[in-house]
Amino acid sequence: MTPNLNPCPSISVVVVTYNSAEVLRGLLDSLPTGLDGVSKFEVVVVDNASSDQSTDIALAHPISPKVIDMGRNAGYAAGINAAETVIPQDRAVLILNPDIRLRPGAAWILLERAADPKVGVAVPQILNEDGTVALSLRREPSIATAWTDALLGGRYSARLGTSETIGDLRVYRQDGLIDWATGAALLVTPQARRIVGRWDESFFLYSEEVDYLQRVRECGLTVAYSHKAKVTHIGGDYQKNPRLYALLVSNRIRYFRRHHGTLATAVFRLAILVGAAMRYVLGPSYRAVFRAALVPVKPPR
Repeated sequence: MTPNLNPCPSISVVVVTYNSAEVLRGLLDSLPTGLDGVSKFEVVVVDNASSDQSTDIALAHPISPKVIDMGRNAGYAAGINAAETVIPQDRAVLILNPDIRLRPGAAWILLERAADPKVGVAVPQILNEDGTVALSLRREPSIATAWTDALLGGRYSARLGTSETIGDLRVYRQDGLIDWATGAALLVTPQARRIVGRWDESFFLYSEEVDYLQRVRECGLTVAYSHKAKVTHIGGDYQKNPRLYALLVSNRIRYFRRHHGTLATAVFRLAILVGAAMRYVLGPSYRAVFRAALVPVKPPR
């Protein structure tokens, strides 16, 4: 019997902002063509107490998003959860970073990919600003991936196929199932929303998508990649900000500890320490990683 593969006809776009004024308007401008083909949509912007003009830009935009003011910097996962409370349960949710730009028809292509009842989350091909393919697809973190990334460097390890990051560009040229992808652009199906539940707010920022997509797979649903759905990503703040990079590393270790024993986590943490120590003199980000592997970083509030 052939399953019903009719795409969900409506979609809610969720954007969580924190001092995102420089990039938010560009995202909102991209939505009309990016949502081409979608019969019914709404946009929900959740602001984490920005001190810039993020909410003003959202309120003034002609796409007329619904704006939720959190009143505090509650974190990325909390922002998603706040948006979910005002979105009907039978609607797919497209979660986008404010520095994403949808390419024409991207949302509809993701809806088509997610029409398979086995799919819980669909993710697009992410492009860099120069049009090259961003390495956005990932393997589940493991001791093996941590040590090869540490000893060989993430870029070389990805080329060899031993990294957490999938570096084989052939994978990006065809649809397939993956463990997880960077959380800059994710379409969550109504079924996944119902079964998986809320996002884990304890992660605050970074690794919340790793945790959520792991729970999607644990519930028997899949994470599906669509190479035809394309978005452009301008971001990468953690690479420029040592504190954010340290928070990313702290949450990577915490996520690994949640799913593995004390000994395995110690070996995983040691890999990160060794990798950061080997590159300690190359810049403040590596020194921040080294310190974060020793003493976890508390999220900003």
